[in-house]
Amino acid sequence: MSDVSVNSHFIDLKDIPADLLRHILDTAKKWKQARRGLAKGQVDPAAPLSGHALAMIFEKSSTRTRISFQMAMQQLGGTSIVMQGNNMQLGRGETVADTAKVMSRYVDAIMIRAKSHDALVELATEGTVPVINALTNKSHPCQLMADLLTIEEHLGSLAGRKMAWYGDGNNVANSLIEAAVKFDFPLMLACPDGYTPSKKVMKWAKDNSGDITLTTDPEAASVGAEVVITDTWVSMGDKNIDARMKDLEPYQVNAGIMSKAAKNAIFLHCLPAHRGEEVTADIIDGPQSVIFDEAENRLHVQKAIIAWCLGKI
Repeated sequence: MSDVSVNSHFIDLKDIPADLLRHILDTAKKWKQARRGLAKGQVDPAAPLSGHALAMIFEKSSTRTRISFQMAMQQLGGTSIVMQGNNMQLGRGETVADTAKVMSRYVDAIMIRAKSHDALVELATEGTVPVINALTNKSHPCQLMADLLTIEEHLGSLAGRKMAWYGDGNNVANSLIEAAVKFDFPLMLACPDGYTPSKKVMKWAKDNSGDITLTTDPEAASVGAEVVITDTWVSMGDKNIDARMKDLEPYQVNAGIMSKAAKNAIFLHCLPAHRGEEVTADIIDGPQSVIFDEAENRLHVQKAIIAWCLGKI
């Protein structure tokens, strides 16, 4: 069993104090700057995770998550073990509890991209090592940390900065709501009826004095917004695709939407993107788009997240 000093799990932003999230972001900034001049695969001079191993479980397809976490461990001096859920005994009926107990005796932390948020929580509850949420059906906190780092790099302080979300009130939207409360910025979400964010997350935001507004008016959301964010309309496992496309079509981010935003507004998208659907090509490939900075920052924030979970920062 791992005897590494640990802080905690990284499951949802709402469960982590704002000052600790701030510390993770500040560490990510510092380490990103420190890597300038180093080769992409070169180990960081401090190598704080030398001798440590991260298990990476994927129940869903991945590009950015897999590469960024694997490179994060490599740059920090540790190792990673990649496993596909359907190739594990977990995929053949072994319980999550048994999997958690066994893996906790082999590795120092577990990252999982899971179909079920409940399974992730059970993994964290039954195991004895930190668990990192790399995406579930309910939330995507690592993505939001990368988004926050990107926004600060381009615009400065997060507090009071109006942001607008477009489309499905999905897992990314849920984590964005939590981030808005933790970092004190107003957020307006333009979502059609039937596609609104989690009621539990909305209630939590209200109970914690979050400045969160839901609207079905796409144009209203972008007025004065300095950050405009969207995501794909169809995610893995979604059904009734034709109906989703029709319902979400009015919520496309395009030149008309961006023209109502602030002059300094930036556009974010967690990728993969579908040009001509949730966003037009002129916006996602235009000067206001910072999507590749956003994608790169997954690496930097996840290094800090892993290090925090393992008690290294």
